[in-house]
Amino acid sequence: MKHEITRQGDVTVIALGGDVDLETSPKARELLLAAVKDSRRVLVDLSGVSYIDSSGVATLVEALQTARKQRGELALAAVSESARRVFELARLDKVFTIHATVAEGLG
Repeated sequence: MKHEITRQGDVTVIALGGDVDLETSPKARELLLAAVKDSRRVLVDLSGVSYIDSSGVATLVEALQTARKQRGELALAAVSESARRVFELARLDKVFTIHATVAEGLG
């Protein structure tokens, strides 16, 4: 899994790429939980994710719950087609705020 973290104003943008699976989700968890601790607004760019499994989804759900507990916000942006199918099957597209693009998520 590749990742890149940038700040856009008051938003921390975490771009993930490649596979987010059992092997890489601990690193994703570490990145996401640190971001929601340090920033009130976190945007996760999933445009580069080619595969996400249940452990990757669970990591995102945990980060969302943590952000909400801290009165913060975590949203997804530019979700790749393969990842979008996983979110739709699990009905998590109704739980997460999902923006079509990163620019839209920053707006």
